[in-house]
Amino acid sequence: MVHILVADDDKNTRLYLRALLEGAGYLVTTAENGEEALICLDREHIDLVVLDVMMPKMDGYEFTRLLREGESNLPILMVSAKQLPQDKHKGFAVGTDDYITKPIDEEEMLFRIKALLRRSRIATERRIVIGDVILDYDSMTVKKGDFCQELPQKEFLLLYKLLSYPGKIFTRIQLMDEIWGAESETGWETVTVHIGRLRKRFEGFDEFEIESVRGLGYKAVKKI
Repeated sequence: MVHILVADDDKNTRLYLRALLEGAGYLVTTAENGEEALICLDREHIDLVVLDVMMPKMDGYEFTRLLREGESNLPILMVSAKQLPQDKHKGFAVGTDDYITKPIDEEEMLFRIKALLRRSRIATERRIVIGDVILDYDSMTVKKGDFCQELPQKEFLLLYKLLSYPGKIFTRIQLMDEIWGAESETGWETVTVHIGRLRKRFEGFDEFEIESVRGLGYKAVKKI
């Protein structure tokens, strides 16, 4: 079971978030401030932290900074009543993975937590599993049963990027910059060519497909 640590100095907020997260099927531990949260991390295995910004003894910014200085990649979702851009910028600057403002939209929070956990698993395991299909980053292969195909580097990275964020639309320019590099002299048309090759390779797969979004770019869609 996924274990989430909630750090917030307000008792009612801790009780509310515990009820929300346990209702969604998560195991929850709570802490009153950053110092207590650090003790929890030493004592228990935690998969994700939901972190208030303004807390006594050690606030959310300091807690996050200490974790990142210790090279921890633990996913962190900051929750704060502070809504100014500079507050969010400070949170991302010290290393938070996401930032949500109060009052909390329950459905949005749960969606964000799922997304952070998915990305964390992908980063740790360096592979994506969709039904019987496995994308292995280290070998740059796509496997399904007895089928195993090693892809050219750019094709694999392109597919891996799209399937890391199913449903998210990427423009051709975004994909060009991320896969080929912003300094590349290759035109964005090469993205279209590589998308065509990927569609051809996996046209018989029921697990996913790459869709064109008219006037915008592409997105991967998981079918299972």
